[in-house]
Amino acid sequence: MAESGLIIVDKPAGWTSHDVVARIRRLAGTRRVGHAGTLDPMATGVLVIGVEKATRLLGHLALTEKVYSATMRLGVTTNTDDAEGEVTVTASAARVTPAEIHKGVAALTGEIMQIPPQVSAIKVNGERAYKRARAGEDVELAARPVTVRGFEVLDIRTDGDVVDVDAVVTCSSGTYIRSLARDLGAGLGVGGHLTALRRTRVGPYDLSLARTLDELAAECAILPIGEAVAAAFTRRDVTVEEAVIVRHGGRLPAAGLGKEPIGVFGPDGELLALVEEQGRLAKPLAVFVT
Repeated sequence: MAESGLIIVDKPAGWTSHDVVARIRRLAGTRRVGHAGTLDPMATGVLVIGVEKATRLLGHLALTEKVYSATMRLGVTTNTDDAEGEVTVTASAARVTPAEIHKGVAALTGEIMQIPPQVSAIKVNGERAYKRARAGEDVELAARPVTVRGFEVLDIRTDGDVVDVDAVVTCSSGTYIRSLARDLGAGLGVGGHLTALRRTRVGPYDLSLARTLDELAAECAILPIGEAVAAAFTRRDVTVEEAVIVRHGGRLPAAGLGKEPIGVFGPDGELLALVEEQGRLAKPLAVFVT
């Protein structure tokens, strides 16, 4: 059986997240593989892959903070809010000033309400929004609260009627960078869309840990599940007696470590479980050793 752990992939452009999972299944020699947080085919960068028991971590890792490098084009609107869609509206952005762009960026920083792109994986009446949109349906999605912790403009380049803005975005799970590009352009009155996107970090896992598919084909490097949990979550070490309780799916007294998931390790350093503190008790989210 394949080792349980995480593989941090530097996803290439043109691949879906599912394509990467299929490739890793062959490289790792197991079908028990999944990913945390989808990347669009156009996007590159950090894609966290779970193998064997580590697939049970993915839902929790998907909720962590993410960082992206992005290029947003002002003056052109598309039906997908990115460069893969069809152009729907153009308007000259030549007169938009850097000060106006920075003001627009500031308005999209912090806790904001964001409408996801029509072409997204969100389900509407049980069907993915992108399927409805591609069938010609006008999909209306509700605005959702997201947190943009950082929106730093690195460069502004004007080329005729369009303006390209390079930025680094640090954000909560569920934030669409395509929507930020769309809303930045809309707020400036010229429209906008995303032309390039690279995810540089998911939680504690960044590009320094990521490997290309070619590198993984040469050596399928798996971050052991214990190391993966220790890097991403608060750690709690327990006694032999407490370890027995955890192994059987029992609850421990809370240790006051906060609301986020906590990795529980036995006296020998072995990962036992992921737990969540609720009131006076620590409830198991996933038990890895029985």
